[in-house]
Amino acid sequence: MKKLLALILAGAMALSMVACGGSEPAPAPEGGEAPAETVKMTMGTGGTTGTYYAFGGVIANVLNGKDVGVEINVQSTGASKANIYLVHDGEADLAIVQNDVMDYGYNGTDLFAAEGKADGFRTVAALYAEVCQVVSTKDITSIADLKGKRVSVGDAGSGVEFNARQILEAYGMTFDDIEVNNLSFGDSSDALKDGKIDAFFCTAGAPTTAIVELATTNDINLLEVDDEHAAKLAAAYPYYTTYPIPGGSYKGVDEDVQTVAIKATLICSPNLAEETVYNLTKAIFENQAEIAAAHAKGEELSLEYAVTGVSVPFHPGAEKYFKEAGAL
Repeated sequence: MKKLLALILAGAMALSMVACGGSEPAPAPEGGEAPAETVKMTMGTGGTTGTYYAFGGVIANVLNGKDVGVEINVQSTGASKANIYLVHDGEADLAIVQNDVMDYGYNGTDLFAAEGKADGFRTVAALYAEVCQVVSTKDITSIADLKGKRVSVGDAGSGVEFNARQILEAYGMTFDDIEVNNLSFGDSSDALKDGKIDAFFCTAGAPTTAIVELATTNDINLLEVDDEHAAKLAAAYPYYTTYPIPGGSYKGVDEDVQTVAIKATLICSPNLAEETVYNLTKAIFENQAEIAAAHAKGEELSLEYAVTGVSVPFHPGAEKYFKEAGAL
């Protein structure tokens, strides 16, 4: 619980006291009808200007309107690391996290090396690519140029902060080479707009709301992670893949910009009933078109993508669905 309290303070989380899904739903009647009892769940996401919060809200809105036996309450949180502790400590039932950070938590490495394992969670599905975006003022043209600059690396203890460390490492730099600021996506955008920082790291689905809004008022650059440095990064941290941010995603950035990406992944409490998680997983993929209509990242939802690139075991309910669907 100490860990949770620390993360609440660091991430300025807004988790309200709501019911977690400890109760078991009634078994599904024959014929595949939805369970009679609705299980109320809390989903941890991220900051209100990030993709986790928006995408989690879409999933909740779509599924809460269906008779699938679940009712999801979305909460803004400090994102990946905080979300893992929330689920591990029983304060949330679901959460969206980076697939690299969930591996660290499950195995007690890297971001979790000091505190030890936080393995009280299971995988539901990989959802979409999380793009590591490095946004700067117009006069900065490469990641190497960040040396000596004022740079926001995300919330303290967040997955973004770890991505920033690793990307800088690929360029032969550490946090000692920059003036570190720990700000959320929205606060980073505001700080760059006001001239308080020179650049910021943002790991989220692209385009990201905070960057879209910034680009409407300020000239920005998206900094490239070129082939040489992307290969160096992937050799050290195999979660990373190259990812082109399409030109036109942000005002003033007309050409494609290559960077790297990881996966946003839905996790859940291992204490949720198999039938509950089965119904949840099935409902997400059977309503993919409706989710995609409400949020662009829903276009990336697919059975093949959902089951690859994750190292934490699937919840039995999710596993049951993916086996029935032929994905596992």
